[in-house]
Amino acid sequence: MKLLFYTVLLCLFPLICFAQADSVYVQPYKNKLSVKAYTAFNGLSLDRETGNKATSKTYMPNSPMVLGVGVSINNTIINLSLGQALHFLTDDKKGNTKAFDFQVHNYGRKFIIDLFLQQYKGFYTANDNDKNIQLYPDLDITQYGANMQYVFNNKKFSYKAAFNQTERQLKSAGSWLIGGGVYYTNVASDSSFVYRGRNSLRSYQIGANGGYAYLWAISNRWFATGSSTIGINAGTERLNNIRLKIYPTIFPRFAFGYNKERWSLGLTYVNNIIFSSVSGDSNNTIGTMASSLQFTYTLRLDVILFFNRKRS
Repeated sequence: MKLLFYTVLLCLFPLICFAQADSVYVQPYKNKLSVKAYTAFNGLSLDRETGNKATSKTYMPNSPMVLGVGVSINNTIINLSLGQALHFLTDDKKGNTKAFDFQVHNYGRKFIIDLFLQQYKGFYTANDNDKNIQLYPDLDITQYGANMQYVFNNKKFSYKAAFNQTERQLKSAGSWLIGGGVYYTNVASDSSFVYRGRNSLRSYQIGANGGYAYLWAISNRWFATGSSTIGINAGTERLNNIRLKIYPTIFPRFAFGYNKERWSLGLTYVNNIIFSSVSGDSNNTIGTMASSLQFTYTLRLDVILFFNRKRS
């Protein structure tokens, strides 16, 4: 599965990277190499609405904060990062979550690609005051997904300026978005999760989405951006007995930051909501939320590449 996602990304690499921007609106930084330090909170939660507040629940993972470093080279596919989870900062009262969370959000000039490989086991619920905590150590959620969107106004609007800070948005601009995605979700437990008489829920989905993004160039240094897409997926719970149903999806993103010529600060939030069951005869709406909140300090460096040097 991982190999498939990487293959798709590499095949789309020429479309993602090589496109020209309008210099009146977007300005790339002269420094090609960037090093980053970041803190991040990644998670996968499950929201279940039953029509009864007493039985409706949001299952949350007890995920730790991650500290990491990264390096990227502008206008290439090289964007590597390494993080360490700080488990000692988690609240023991909220149980133990075993998690594998691999997310890629690639912001190209014309195309945006999002990949999700997430496996979480061990969740908890709590009331609005974060009290009355109940543990669900047997609840296991797996979600794989890929989403791609096309940016129509790609010469004047820059996702890179908002989420990568490898270039600067000089004037405010926005763009309509269109795309699609494919997702696999599996929810299972020993006894704590029951769906239509079973302790599991499986969903295969494919569909299209559309929306709008806008970046406010507040000043020469400050910026803020928001985007959201809404989609419709066709899905089935079984591949050997296909019964198609329609499911909605919501994909909001936000970013806020400060830029100087040699360094930047940025706060980004991405939240992909996929519904695996919608209200019907069972009055049961179930949705997963894959989220990523990250604060990043970026330092841009001058690098002389040896193969660009003139031979003496």
